[in-house]
Amino acid sequence: MAKGNVNPYRKSRIGLIWMAVTYFFLYMPLVFMVVFSFNSTRQDARFTGFSWRWYEALTRDNRIVDGFWLSVKVATTSGLASAVLATFAAFVLVRYRRFLGRTAFSGMVNAPLVMPEVVIGLSLLLLMVGIQNVFGWPERGMLTIVLGHTLLGMAYGMVVVQSRLLAMDRSIEEAALDLGARPIQVFFLITMPNIFQAILAAFLLAFTLSFDDVVISEFLSGPGVNTLPQVIFGYARRGINPTIYAAATLLIVSVTVVVVAYSVWVARQTRQRQREMAAALRSETAAIGQI
Repeated sequence: MAKGNVNPYRKSRIGLIWMAVTYFFLYMPLVFMVVFSFNSTRQDARFTGFSWRWYEALTRDNRIVDGFWLSVKVATTSGLASAVLATFAAFVLVRYRRFLGRTAFSGMVNAPLVMPEVVIGLSLLLLMVGIQNVFGWPERGMLTIVLGHTLLGMAYGMVVVQSRLLAMDRSIEEAALDLGARPIQVFFLITMPNIFQAILAAFLLAFTLSFDDVVISEFLSGPGVNTLPQVIFGYARRGINPTIYAAATLLIVSVTVVVVAYSVWVARQTRQRQREMAAALRSETAAIGQI
């Protein structure tokens, strides 16, 4: 072998080893947490036997159960709002290149991506307190948490939708306009179906960010209003509680099921679109041949 040449098989093995080490570092803590959620005792250093006691205790813990349902409601509401706002913001930035205040609008939409969550949470807290002092509304609770999570989720969702709009073929929209369709009809009948997967991905991303958020929720939550991450964080500060392991395990399983289902759906949609494009191409080729 010439000097300086690297065996490609050796490079492949090194890459596989490095990938395995990375996955081990990332996912082994989750595996240990899942295993110890079935531990029969509170010990976190030794597995003493299989038991469902912590899952049974989880169903009797009203703080965790209430926090879970609050997190679901907050994440669903903020996820939907984030997906809608992200879609319109991305459409404006991609389709309208020049308008007054475009630079300022783009900067404000993208600001939450680079701004620390502590700063976002503190600024939103000051804003909500100021509004409440003037109008007497809203009180800190579910609504304020939803507003804060929507601000963060919209910024991340816009990146997803914007990338899909940039890759979309505009000739389809232009053809619809040439055939007499109004812009709003083009948006809902042509653009929306083509970017629906990106909108769904933006919703899932915003839902995950909202469900996982602690910092903004801590600033915007009121007395007796605590999301599941807040409850888990509060338990963790007081010491080891295996009930937390059980709750986290159920979350891992739920997220895994959703991600796998979404991946399967996207794969099926992609294959169906490829079959439709191939059929259309065959029909066009046959029509040209007859001419």
